[in-house]
Amino acid sequence: MDAEYRVGGQDDFELEAEGGDDAERRCADVDAAGHGERLDRWLTTQAPEFSRNHLQSLIERGCVTVDGKPLGKAAHKLRAGQRVEVELQPTDESRAFRAEAMALDFVYEDEHLAVVNKPAGLVVHPAAGNWSGTLMNGLLAHHAAAATLPRGGIVHRLDKDTSGVMVVGKTLAAVTALMRQISAREVHREYLALAWGRVEAPFVVEQAMRRDPVSRVKMAVAPANLGKPARTDIFPLGVGEVKGRAVSAVHCVLHSGRTHQIRVHLMHSGHPMLADVLYGGAPALGMTRQALHAARLSFTHPATGEALVLTAPLPADLAAAWAEIGAIGLPS
Repeated sequence: MDAEYRVGGQDDFELEAEGGDDAERRCADVDAAGHGERLDRWLTTQAPEFSRNHLQSLIERGCVTVDGKPLGKAAHKLRAGQRVEVELQPTDESRAFRAEAMALDFVYEDEHLAVVNKPAGLVVHPAAGNWSGTLMNGLLAHHAAAATLPRGGIVHRLDKDTSGVMVVGKTLAAVTALMRQISAREVHREYLALAWGRVEAPFVVEQAMRRDPVSRVKMAVAPANLGKPARTDIFPLGVGEVKGRAVSAVHCVLHSGRTHQIRVHLMHSGHPMLADVLYGGAPALGMTRQALHAARLSFTHPATGEALVLTAPLPADLAAAWAEIGAIGLPS
């Protein structure tokens, strides 16, 4: 009976490039060894450079046909002699490092580095759920050398919904020097925020932090022996009211750069940020994203040794909320 089967294995897989697309089509006949095999498992032998999960997603998207008919079930059992054709779309991850032209607001730029005023809503690094349209994609389009640098030259990050200044290296030497400054805490980052409650005197939050043991999307304060050291200095800039509830404008100075540090430290001190729903801050004053802005960045230019101090004004949404409570600006 085996002699009647049409033999087709990985070496016999036919390739057909799709013009103007990153996809390619591959065709093969199921041989005796593939008889009774699950479609997704059989595809891993024909396209071993792709993960089984990715091949399953291609099946679900209708990119695989058996004898000319689309099959959406990864568990479909194949029969010897069937003709399988798959359109191999690149993985989302493989698209992450593509140049994408976008309007970027640079507050400083030379041949060594750039400082960008990141808008709220722009993701910094490609990751699950955001494999394109990120700041890194924009940097790859902005200057060709970014493709040769780790993470396109990005040396620190801001949360998606946090606006403000970020420094980016444009050469490997600049990236290395900036990362060393950050590690030595020689890059100074100052933020403006609106928080619930009455803040009328400066205070310091010095609480170690770690990933929240219950929710992996959150960070949390932790005992010193279980977390990483983190300190935030907080200064009042004004107090107003929203429907009888106090709202404070604050100036936050980082002494470390932990993920979500200001958001967690404000929540821990009883002053969650406006519209920071993840950490218990209710929306108000028209804010629909966390009321946090990276307003000032100070560091030493890695090539010239010049002391640079770069600032970015409050974006429209936060500026309107700021004015509504009559807060003062960033101190000099």
